[in-house]
Amino acid sequence: MIDNFSILLSHVLIALAFWFLTLREDVNTEDPPAPDAEPEGFGHSARKFKKNKPKVTPDA
Repeated sequence: MIDNFSILLSHVLIALAFWFLTLREDVNTEDPPAPDAEPEGFGHSARKFKKNKPKVTPDA
């Protein structure tokens, strides 16, 4: 009997915590991220590397 009561109690408390968290407005909203000063991404770094790459001539 005590085992069933403790399982029920813990699940009810978790459900109550979830219910109260869903009612809070500050949890449901988020400020948008600030835009980057200079765009960076997968292709941006590759282009930057190719621009600054020194030309190497083979020694023959």
